[in-house]
Amino acid sequence: MFNKYKKKLNKNKNMQKAIVIGAGIGGLASAIRMAAKGFQVTVIEQAEKPGGKIGEFRQGAYRWDTGPSLLTLPELARELFTLAGENPDDYLQVEQIDPICNYFYADGTNFTAHANVEDFASEMEKKTGEPALRILKFLDKYRRLFEIAAPVFLFNSFHKIKNFNKPEFKRTLLHLHKLDAWLTMNSRNSKWFKTLYARQLFNRYATYNGSNPFETPATLNMIAHLEHNLGGFLPKKGMYQLVESVYQLALKLGVTFYFNSKVTRVLYEGKLVKGVESNQQQWLADLVISNIDATSFYHHIMPGFKKPNAVKNKPLSSSGIIFYWGINKLSPKLGVHNILFSENYEAEFKAIFKEKKLYSDPTIYIYISSKKIPGDAPTGSENWFVMINTPADYGQDWEQLLAIARQRVISKINKQFQIQIENYIVSEHFATPITIEQKTGSWHGSLYGNASNGLLSAFNRHANFSRKFKNLYFVGGSVHPGGGIPLCLCSAKIVDELIGDAQN
Repeated sequence: MFNKYKKKLNKNKNMQKAIVIGAGIGGLASAIRMAAKGFQVTVIEQAEKPGGKIGEFRQGAYRWDTGPSLLTLPELARELFTLAGENPDDYLQVEQIDPICNYFYADGTNFTAHANVEDFASEMEKKTGEPALRILKFLDKYRRLFEIAAPVFLFNSFHKIKNFNKPEFKRTLLHLHKLDAWLTMNSRNSKWFKTLYARQLFNRYATYNGSNPFETPATLNMIAHLEHNLGGFLPKKGMYQLVESVYQLALKLGVTFYFNSKVTRVLYEGKLVKGVESNQQQWLADLVISNIDATSFYHHIMPGFKKPNAVKNKPLSSSGIIFYWGINKLSPKLGVHNILFSENYEAEFKAIFKEKKLYSDPTIYIYISSKKIPGDAPTGSENWFVMINTPADYGQDWEQLLAIARQRVISKINKQFQIQIENYIVSEHFATPITIEQKTGSWHGSLYGNASNGLLSAFNRHANFSRKFKNLYFVGGSVHPGGGIPLCLCSAKIVDELIGDAQN
């Protein structure tokens, strides 16, 4: 049946061929890992350039990172270069952010989260009354939890039964009661901290994978450990430098890229995938790795195939409305990363996840890369990335909601800083769940696939392999182990090991 397909991957008939669908960070990492294994790798990407949700946008003299704005566990990215026999510093230079973030509360309280964890705890005690010792003990608790859980939940597939015989799995099972999965994040944080300020700050880390702190397991407090104990980083040329550096490495390893090319279906026969179809051409391969949203994969690329439970009517992660503003004014009260909290966090998450609507007093995140990278804005100006969390797209009128969100965001910023910020906006662009889905293929614009709300949410994520096809694999934020740059890189590492096991 398949001998009629045009064999485009014929540079070396003795090399095994791998196709990667999508050039997000998970797909790029997979391409590098497969090339390092000796595969002839082709990446097919619907967009005009690599990156997926890690993008950049330029307008006039302004440049914005359009997606993630902070890098944790940079060693996972550096590992790709050492794996290929390259010096990571020749491609990617990162700098630890200090301070990590400036926090502004509805009652006027504000403080700076310093990179040094003791300074952070001391500053928070001084400004909010939350005992520094409690903060330090909290972060130490989740440091130990991360050390127990990471080998199982981040660096291995727990969808493979045989993995439970590994020593790290047995160790984690012995400490299962310590994983804090039976309390919600908010419940744990409410028990631990005496002040609303601390509870709200540490509840915020649920948003790092698009979840609700009032429903997601307290296990996700590990994210706070990553940021505060291990540090948050920024590539010296902005977040998109991460993509560019990894892309250049892939090219050096001989990976072939086809952009503006959308995969329309997977070719399969029996229990094996045979390749893909894109731009009315058919490409054969020995294995296929999908780096697109798992739900979109089954709906758009394998529409006649029975969908696995992992993508059937699961609650979606949050999305966002983002404004990219060129501001012709400097803002000394703001740093690289800034949070303006809502007054009622529980009501905000109820609006997003239960009522599927915008909250009247949204928490606002402001990322200004020009504070560290002066070339991202003209002299005397700044590039503001302004984001609020929203529900995914369920048919809301996003044109109307965009206008409402803009008014609420401007009003809140003006009140907080006693300014008329709209008078200083000289360049403007925006993103909504609709545009996010159009540009990245994320299902209904959800930023992280399924939400991690609920005790079994981690186990309900799509596996990194297909149970139907022996040579079909999945990476990226919508599958195990989850969303965010570090976890996408982990997913590629897991698939690398799975393919290695299959070859042996």
